[in-house]
Amino acid sequence: MSVTQPIFDHQAFLSSVSEQAGVYRMYDKHQAVIYVGKAKQLKKRLASYFRKDVGSTKTKVLVSHIIAIDVTVTHTEGEALILENNYIKKYLPKYNILLRDDKSYPYLLITDHKHPKLGVHRGGKKVKGEYFGPYPTVGAVWESLRLMQKLFPVRQCEDSYYRARSRPCLQYQLNRCSAPCVDKISAVDYQQQVDMAKLFLRGKSSTVITSLVNKMEEASQTLNFESAAKYRDQIATLRQVQKQQFVSGIVAELDVIGIYIEKSQVCVHVLFIRDQKILGSKSYFPSVPADTEQAEVYQAFISQHYLGQDLNSAVIPKEIVISESFEQIEELTQLLSEQAERNVKISTSVRSERAQYLKLACTNAQNALATKNSHKASMQARFSALNEVFELDNGINRIECFDISHTMGQQTVASNVVFNQEGPLKSDYRRYNVYGITPGDDYAAMAFALNKRYGKVTNMENMPDIVFIDGGKGQLSKAEEFFANLQANTTLDKIPLLVGVAKGEGRKPGLETLILAGSHQLISLPPTSSALHLVQHIRDESHRFAITGHRAKRQKASKKSTLESIEGIGAKKRQALLKYLGGLQEVMQADRSTLEKVPGISKVLAEAIYNALHEK
Repeated sequence: MSVTQPIFDHQAFLSSVSEQAGVYRMYDKHQAVIYVGKAKQLKKRLASYFRKDVGSTKTKVLVSHIIAIDVTVTHTEGEALILENNYIKKYLPKYNILLRDDKSYPYLLITDHKHPKLGVHRGGKKVKGEYFGPYPTVGAVWESLRLMQKLFPVRQCEDSYYRARSRPCLQYQLNRCSAPCVDKISAVDYQQQVDMAKLFLRGKSSTVITSLVNKMEEASQTLNFESAAKYRDQIATLRQVQKQQFVSGIVAELDVIGIYIEKSQVCVHVLFIRDQKILGSKSYFPSVPADTEQAEVYQAFISQHYLGQDLNSAVIPKEIVISESFEQIEELTQLLSEQAERNVKISTSVRSERAQYLKLACTNAQNALATKNSHKASMQARFSALNEVFELDNGINRIECFDISHTMGQQTVASNVVFNQEGPLKSDYRRYNVYGITPGDDYAAMAFALNKRYGKVTNMENMPDIVFIDGGKGQLSKAEEFFANLQANTTLDKIPLLVGVAKGEGRKPGLETLILAGSHQLISLPPTSSALHLVQHIRDESHRFAITGHRAKRQKASKKSTLESIEGIGAKKRQALLKYLGGLQEVMQADRSTLEKVPGISKVLAEAIYNALHEK
């Protein structure tokens, strides 16, 4: 069965995207992150993906697979760069430049030489020295090297080039190397620069600045103003980098919780920081009574999020940062410490790096709520547009759609997806393994799925206003027949509006035809119609849900060994055959005498195995 790519309404999405710097994650129909990017202006960058002429083929392919995008706002472009790398390490997106595994990831290496070299290293760690990384991409390593050149005049040239120098190279003239090759710097001073570079790469930039300040003061007191000026410039560059890099700071482990409240709506955004890096973030939208105070939200969220018998204590960080205290903060802190079996701190009055993290969390909470409301408004507008087409008296509040997926009639699976005015209602999704029908009979499979869903319904509770049937008049007629019998044999006073969704010419999106039950009237909506976009979204989601279940069922069946169907062959004998002969292919090629040599396989059993594997 062909699967149509779900429709992504980029115009509705772009209408709510922030103009600030940040990082965006793109998802495919399997909810997998396929691309992570950064932008100085999120809206401008994301809009560029949806122009008529997007340029490269790679970008066109990427855009064709997008069904969702989420964004994390940052305060600077520098933060966005670091956070982008953290996300790339975490998700390994398909369309980012990535290496296969940690063994092939590039590292920064400071060698163990008289005059250590700073450079890129790949492969096994056979070279003596100190390794920093791994980095997610080669580009990230080279960017780090360029930054290090500005900060610390440590050589980056190859050893052969270093040994052959008789005078300083261009890097010395650009103040990017101290030219230890021709003794322009003493061994002690050079080693001090190397040590500071190591501290910086370990995240100890504040320690480096303190050391440089002391050296600048010493140089000033000895009237060595040229050296003092160099230290001053180095300190200024480091401070600038430090401002850009607080997303990768000095705090080892904490969760930062930001809250944004607008009328009766609340968004709680959590930044998860481990090993001085933001590993990820998540937005929560709890239901709250009107006029709920922020302190109440904090107390309820921390209690429900962290406390519980089924939770692993490892999810509780050493510190939780929030913007204000609440009534039972001491009691809750004690409970968290007991569950984690170590001290846990809840901080409210924070400064410096923690304050920046908290501001970032609150900014993202506000942005996430705005995005959610925009999506909700867009979905409600689509429901209204669809009701203009069908003119239902009580409007449209719930829609369900059915689809069938199989391969040559095998492993047939039916899907039932549900949408309300807020979008997909995934808690109500259902899959049905279809059995007892003629393989490949889609009409019978549809009747089976409808009976599973509505066969025992006795009232209108949770009944949809519209049921979409993916297929033509034949599929729709089966649905009409089922609901006619259902209404005749129950007390239901009405049944949902039944609509078939027939694929257009060449199965191209935008050419679908809607078929009304009863009259079988054909309705063709314009490709730009919001109502058609909603139908496509629901239909595509039913495709995705059905085929995902079918593929899982098919994969499970394909993994079943041919030997399992032979009587008298259990798990141990099956393993003995495969291990002794080297695999299933070798078992199938073996003659009777070879099979008899396998430990535990008798002559009678060898005959049975040979006959089962070679019967026509």
